[in-house]
Amino acid sequence: MGEGVDPTQMCQSLVDKVAQSNQLMAITDPDLLVLFEDWFEELEDEIIALNNNSGPLSSEDLAKRIGLSSRGATFLLSKLHREKKLQS
Repeated sequence: MGEGVDPTQMCQSLVDKVAQSNQLMAITDPDLLVLFEDWFEELEDEIIALNNNSGPLSSEDLAKRIGLSSRGATFLLSKLHREKKLQS
């Protein structure tokens, strides 16, 4: 019976993440959040343009081209694919 996901642990992890998010929101300057959101939108636009001009990119290639970590590139590519903003 040791297989699968432990719902108690999963719920605790979610509660911890919500608490951490609330803590960050409490100490973050709203003007800084706006700057971050603007930067993030520009980054997404850059990725979309790269994809449109060069074709589909792997997360490793994207990470090298725009100076992100592989994990960050994977996150952004997944997000943009989910939102159907990238051509396949």
